[in-house]
Amino acid sequence: MIPYLTLNPANSRVDITSTTQYSILVTHIGCAFIALITGFLQFMDRIRLKNPKVHRYVGRIYVVSVFISGILALAVVFYIENFTKATAFLTLAILWLFTCWKGYRTAVKGHFNAHRIWMMRSFGITLVAVSARVLVPVLLITYYTFNGFMLPEGRDKMIEEVLNVNIWAGLVLNFVIVEWIILNKKNG
Repeated sequence: MIPYLTLNPANSRVDITSTTQYSILVTHIGCAFIALITGFLQFMDRIRLKNPKVHRYVGRIYVVSVFISGILALAVVFYIENFTKATAFLTLAILWLFTCWKGYRTAVKGHFNAHRIWMMRSFGITLVAVSARVLVPVLLITYYTFNGFMLPEGRDKMIEEVLNVNIWAGLVLNFVIVEWIILNKKNG
């Protein structure tokens, strides 16, 4: 997020082709950051159990930030030139919007066990932005290993290919972790 705080397109980590693209990207990133912070707060027992009014208020902020960021992510997809990366972002955006919507709707209906499960899924998807970056070193080593400890097309190609699949890897990892937690809570 730090390069985008300057509001200077030259500091962007992706190629910027228009002011509109940059505005969409910065707003998407800002709202996603709000979702990360408010999402963490939602799982704190001190807030959730002891102060349900704060939990509901922070939850609304989370939901609104996810919806804004998720809708803008759908627009960001059109600026991504690589098909693998674009489909990863599209899948991520759709799943993020869907799981958050389901979490919100179950809370409104008073189905709080289902609400908690759907919000765990939603927040797991929110964290894909983090886990995808954390996985980059592992994916770089994996790429290097799968290519016989050589870089047949060079270092830049390796980095490009890893950055084209890291969102998929983060999404799968987070999905597995969240569903494992949900199953353990049901069985425990």
